[in-house]
Amino acid sequence: MPIDPAVAIGAEIGEVNFAWTSSDVLLYHLALGAGPDEPRYTYEQDLVVLPTFATVAANLRVFDPPAVSFPGVEIDLAKVLHGKQEITLHGPVPTSGKAVARSRIADVYDKGKAAVVIQEVAVTSSSGDPLWTARSSIFARGEGGFGGSRGPSDRIEWPSGEPDFVFETPTLPQQALLYRLCGDRNPLHADPAFARAAGFDRPILHGLCTYGIVARVLVNEFLDGDPARVASFSTKFAGVVFPGETLRTRVWRSAGRLLVTTSAAERDDAPVLADTVLVPTS
Repeated sequence: MPIDPAVAIGAEIGEVNFAWTSSDVLLYHLALGAGPDEPRYTYEQDLVVLPTFATVAANLRVFDPPAVSFPGVEIDLAKVLHGKQEITLHGPVPTSGKAVARSRIADVYDKGKAAVVIQEVAVTSSSGDPLWTARSSIFARGEGGFGGSRGPSDRIEWPSGEPDFVFETPTLPQQALLYRLCGDRNPLHADPAFARAAGFDRPILHGLCTYGIVARVLVNEFLDGDPARVASFSTKFAGVVFPGETLRTRVWRSAGRLLVTTSAAERDDAPVLADTVLVPTS
């Protein structure tokens, strides 16, 4: 049985000790499309770190494709898509450092035709100070029906009316090839044959790359380019981006938060990110 919720839920996945340098941060920012007009992201002097770097920091030295193999969970990588991602920051991400990531399976949901696996990672510095907590879900097609809970509804009440702001951000044709150097070697983003087997015409951009690009836009446009002002940032991956497409990001200000949707402009605004929420520090 690919999924056994009795074994999976609450299972400790283990600890990972890792380190990063300013060069890793610079590469990450370049992989998100940061350019020469953004020296705070692309030059080590006065360097700041986008909060979404937290999603790659522990995997920078990983060179093999990921495996979805945890206690009580065995899933074919070709069936898996990233469902949601959330980061809660406990302070600014350092430009270099050493840390420990402790991971566990927080929950498993049965959606009938698919399964959702929720993973939580708590990261502390080598001295024990909390740095960030990340919570992500993977959506596994064809792996449902094991009799588990469907999980809670997490729909966000959306403002009525037109967005307050709209931004368009081009991606590069080679964007996925750059981003995979940050530690995600899933062949879905580089191998045309693997992408076709997974149901796509060609390799797609990493969802976390889109997530990082949008974070960069929001920090630049609403937080004066200061990523330390991000308290949390979450999203739901609603569709794919093909490298070279333009991201259209709509933003509403609501109750002290930024509510965001992102679509692929060239494909009739096909949804890409939904229920995206940035909460700034108070």
